[in-house]
Amino acid sequence: MHIMEGFLPWQWCIVWWIAAIPFLVMGTIQLRRIIRKDREYLSLLGVCGAFIFILSALKLPSVTGSSSHPTGTGLSTMCFGVFITSIIGAIVLLFQALLLAHGGLSTMGANMVSMAIGGPLAGYAVYYLLRNTRVNIYITVFIVTTVADLVTYIITSFELAIAYPAQTGGILSSFEAFFIIFAVTQIPLAIIEGCVLTLVFKYIVALKSDILIKLNVFSEDQISRASHNEDQIVHLEIQ
Repeated sequence: MHIMEGFLPWQWCIVWWIAAIPFLVMGTIQLRRIIRKDREYLSLLGVCGAFIFILSALKLPSVTGSSSHPTGTGLSTMCFGVFITSIIGAIVLLFQALLLAHGGLSTMGANMVSMAIGGPLAGYAVYYLLRNTRVNIYITVFIVTTVADLVTYIITSFELAIAYPAQTGGILSSFEAFFIIFAVTQIPLAIIEGCVLTLVFKYIVALKSDILIKLNVFSEDQISRASHNEDQIVHLEIQ
């Protein structure tokens, strides 16, 4: 997902930076507002940011010759929304470009649109559809985090395809080629990420469910019901 420095034509670098800026502006406004409202949210912001940084820094070789990694943005998307997640993702991408040589500064706009904006938007859409249903909250978390990861690479494939359309078949053919490179490795990675972040969310529910309720991530009834069902499962396993 980290498109390296100099890989995209400068025109597309500008386009993706322009697309990212409104999200960064709104994210900054919302972040300042939420911190002023309750500084207790800083601990959860830190957890979300740490997982985005750690997971997206795991540069893994792809079986198709490229490289791939989880993104970690789904958890932040559910807790704080797309705009604040775009700020967290932008900070992560900046540090990774400067310190780890993952991605570049000129291509950071494109990387933000795919990982910090596009993936979270898709994840939030799934979260919005499922949050007020009777679907178990942990299943919801798994689906949201998995989708946010996969869509990131779909958008990256699109960004590369429109920058480098194939001579035969154009953008569509190029998109198919780029996505196949990512998909073989990314689908199992996305599932693993979904499992990991679901376990992290369970840990947050166990320790700081009050923050999740105040943020209206899930209702108190949903969290209590999920915790009760989990306790029943543990009780049956012990028996």
